[in-house]
This record gives sequence, structure tokens and C-alpha cells, in this order.
Amino acid sequence: MPVSAVGRPAEGPPGLERLRPVSLAEINERAALVTRTCRKYLLPAELVPALFAGAERGFGVLEIGGRTSFLYSSTYLDTPDLRTFHDHRQGRRLRYKVRTRTYVDTGTRMFEVKLKGARGITDKVRTELPMDAPVDRLTWRTRDFLDRSLSRCRLDPPDVLLPAAVTDYRRTTVVALSGEERVTVDHDLVGYRGGWEVRMRPDTVLLEVKTRGGLTTTERRLHELGVREARFSKYAAALAALEPRLRGNRWHRATGRCMDHPVPSRGHESAGRDG
Repeated sequence: MPVSAVGRPAEGPPGLERLRPVSLAEINERAALVTRTCRKYLLPAELVPALFAGAERGFGVLEIGGRTSFLYSSTYLDTPDLRTFHDHRQGRRLRYKVRTRTYVDTGTRMFEVKLKGARGITDKVRTELPMDAPVDRLTWRTRDFLDRSLSRCRLDPPDVLLPAAVTDYRRTTVVALSGEERVTVDHDLVGYRGGWEVRMRPDTVLLEVKTRGGLTTTERRLHELGVREARFSKYAAALAALEPRLRGNRWHRATGRCMDHPVPSRGHESAGRDG
């Protein structure tokens, strides 16, 4: 069990208790949004109740087995020279990200490729893996899936991918019953690399608003509360915080606001500094 899971409750952040529970099947029916625009916001956890105040009629919260907060563990794979990190840092219009994601509470594992297109649209493709599949390296199956996914976008597949970082966090998913948007609320984020770890401060949450259109109801409310979109990537922020030699200036301001100083790690030794 990852370190960040120890002693953590199964409930989500305060302020979401009044939203009606919805199943994963209903969320996928109403707002799967695999191809979408995704905008991120960092905000104090104490603002979550105000953000969703009065939203009972229009929003629901994912519940599985009585839980509304779920532990995710993502192992990011990158080239030896960290090409996907640098493509993101430089803001390349066509880029991708590769990870193995484990949904710890539901016992599900996915190999995922996130593709960023020229118009800023994110397209996520994935394939389910058995829980005993390796998370830190490609197999013949995931190599074939990666090559086909990138080739469809006219991107050259990398020759080698190595484990670069691990991120653990808890996620609560809120969905607009209209299908307009899906909002993920992430907290307890921990990044690991090369025997070190960095944690998001407990008074901060990361919101990701996924939609196919312009500003959503939630985003307009965020703006009313004085919260603006943040440049933030869990993988890139963790990597930049744990590797001082890397130029992570694209996320420097946001990372400084929400991340603690790196400390020796108590878990996840597989993502090495040479990868």
C-alpha cells in the first residue's frame, strides 16, 4: 500500500456531502469527456464548500462501495532524456504523456497515453491491464498500444521508456448532471523519484475541469471566488521539485505555492534519477 494511503479517510474534501451519489456508469453516460479541454485550478481546501454551495440539483459525486474518495497511483514513463517533460515545459503543441495508473481502491490498472493536439484538446486513450502487470516498464502489449496510439497522431514512438516519477493522490469526482463538465478534486498528492518525495500542502486541493466547451458553471464560480486557472501538471511539478537541475520554470510559481520541500522517501523506490 502506498505511503499516502495510510490513515486517510475514504471521504472526499468537505463541502461535497450534499451532492447526490452517482455511479461510474452514470458518469460515463453523462460526461465521459475522454476527448476534452482540461483546465486546472489550485485553491485552498476551505473554499470547496463555497464552490459547490447550492449545487445539489445540478451536480453529483462519484460513489463506489460507499466511498467518494479514491486513491490513485500513477507511474510516469519517459525517455532517458525526459523528452515528454521537456515537451510539456516548452509548450509544444503536439505532445504526449505515458503512464500506468492504478486505481488502488477498486483494484483496476490502466496503461494510458494522453495526447495533446494543436488546438489544445486532450485525448486520452487507454487499455486495461491485469493487477500483476508491471507498472514501471513496457511489455509487448503496452509497447504495441503506445506505438499505434502515437502513429495515429503522426508522432514518432520513443525507442526507450523508463520510470521517471510516481504520483499518489486521492481523487473525488464531481459531475454536472447536464453533462457540461466533470470536475476532479485531488488532494494528498505525493510525488516520488530517486529515493525522495515531495508533498502537496494539506490545505490545498487541485481542481481539474474537463469540458468540451468554454467556461463552465464551476469555473465561473471559481472566478467569482477569485481563483484563476493555474499552470500545473502533477508529473511535471513533482519532477521539477525533485530534480533541481531541471528547468521547471513553467510551473515554478504554482509549485512554490502548494508543494512542501522534498524529503527522503518512505516509499516508491522504482522511479530513479537516471530515468
